[in-house]
Amino acid sequence: MFSKFFQRNTAQQQSPPPPQQPPSQPQQQPQPQPPPPVEVQDNVSKGVLTRKDMNPRIALHYGIPSTASILAFDHIQSLIAIGTLDGRIKVIGGNNIEGLLVSPKQLPFKYLEFLQNQGFLVSVSNENEIQVWDLEQRRIASSLQWESNITAFSVIYCSSYMYIGDEYGMVYVLKYDAEEVKLVPMPYHVPADVAADASGMSSPKNRSVVGVLPQPSSQGNKVLFAYEDGLIILWDISEDKVVLVKGNKDLELKCKIAADSHKDFRPDLSDDISDYEPLEKEIASLCWASTDGSVLAVGYVDGDILLWNLSRTTSKDMHAAKSSNNAVKLVLSTGERRLPVIVLHWSAHRSHDECRGRLFVYGGDAIGSEEVLTILSLDWSSGIESLKCTGRVDLTLNGSFADMVLLPSGGVLGASGTLVLTNPGQLNLYNDAGLSSSISLQEKGNYVSSIQYPMVVPTIEPRLTLAKLGLVFRDGKLSKALSEAISSRKLQATHCPRSTNWPLTGGVPSQLHDAEKYQVERLYIAGYQDGTVKIWDATYPTFALIYVLGPEVKGINVADANASVSALGFCSDTLSLAIGNERGSSI
Repeated sequence: MFSKFFQRNTAQQQSPPPPQQPPSQPQQQPQPQPPPPVEVQDNVSKGVLTRKDMNPRIALHYGIPSTASILAFDHIQSLIAIGTLDGRIKVIGGNNIEGLLVSPKQLPFKYLEFLQNQGFLVSVSNENEIQVWDLEQRRIASSLQWESNITAFSVIYCSSYMYIGDEYGMVYVLKYDAEEVKLVPMPYHVPADVAADASGMSSPKNRSVVGVLPQPSSQGNKVLFAYEDGLIILWDISEDKVVLVKGNKDLELKCKIAADSHKDFRPDLSDDISDYEPLEKEIASLCWASTDGSVLAVGYVDGDILLWNLSRTTSKDMHAAKSSNNAVKLVLSTGERRLPVIVLHWSAHRSHDECRGRLFVYGGDAIGSEEVLTILSLDWSSGIESLKCTGRVDLTLNGSFADMVLLPSGGVLGASGTLVLTNPGQLNLYNDAGLSSSISLQEKGNYVSSIQYPMVVPTIEPRLTLAKLGLVFRDGKLSKALSEAISSRKLQATHCPRSTNWPLTGGVPSQLHDAEKYQVERLYIAGYQDGTVKIWDATYPTFALIYVLGPEVKGINVADANASVSALGFCSDTLSLAIGNERGSSI
């Protein structure tokens, strides 16, 4: 459907210059590894291998990097991607499936999105390099260096098309061609003078694009553009025209809702012209606040939140549509100086009621206040001008906020939830039932429980003190017995209910094995501060926990058994394990 739109130029506009191509494209097909250089072979024969000769690289990674900063979620495949400040991307699925992607440049990512259900992930670096990652091959499939500064990015849901907005007010369209394995700039674009014409300003100031949102329920025909200076445009792709304009200079503020956590929720109906706020307001964030695209939530640098009514979009006269501006303002704090609203997300009510839901907000509170993620329960069943804030809860974060994603309802858990990423490298799940209970209580500082990401190999709780990788000889007499015991434990684990309601279920193990022919080749053994020792089957990249040895051994009296593990010894011939602790005891 989108190809008929994006294969053509915008009406009465020339095609834009192509973006700068990278100096060298990644290989399109996996290539066999070349033989080691002659000098490396010489060093091997001399027994003087260097670090350069070995070419060490990460083959396996578990856990969330401490520099994690951005999230992306594949709603269909149930995968989450976590981008870092140093060019790494961690992809996590279910059943201990984790993968690490490493960019050639150690740069932060400012945008990260999945091509839903296609096995590809798109990242945009701080230097405006667009990369498409092949998750199956765990490598960059294609990359493109963009000439201008990318200030907005959005993937059209369940498609391979993506919008790019830049610092000059231009909006472009890209397509990832999986057959050709490359990013293809499309002829279609929306020029910057569209915003100038819509706003009536011949020389716009601060007119960079800060948001591109395809409108829900428009079959992809309409897309919303938000500009830094507060201008909002609804664009019809099929007809190449503006169908609605919202802006600051003709704002009609219908109602102001004070959702201060220290006071009662109250609407202030405003007929005073002074409340119409004709001053310029800089946009910091935005999201749809309805499933049909009739209400838009916009967060501003000054701490305000406006809910814009976009329901009147049928007028053929753009000026008539422009005159129908109306909005409701949400104020989280009455302080004079407030934090910018940098994150907004909307979760519709489970009854699919278009007029009720929750608005997740980061920012908007008074400068110097405690860092929280605010959740507002909103209801405008009597009309947007009669908006009610029926509840508020502030989530106290375990670390500084980095990013969040909303999980859809109807999944494995049967209920929606919220994943919140905080620094350093902590991921927590807040389920829908817990949030609903907290909002209904409406108590300040009410505690909301969460589920922390279950680490495959725990390193903090309990604290890891020592680890060892043990090799098991395939032809050894004990190897087969160990393999049978481990396979039996794995089979039992598959029939046992999971101990945690962690929602991710996606991913496919990189290697599947035949249970009858399976043999253990490697064990990962970890000692902890509390005296415990855990053993994983590390034959394949997907680790499987097989044994947990407590600090106390039945029939053996060990002094200071709870002391921190300080030494591990493993014999592959006899499959014997020796454990020593910091108090000098050993077993």
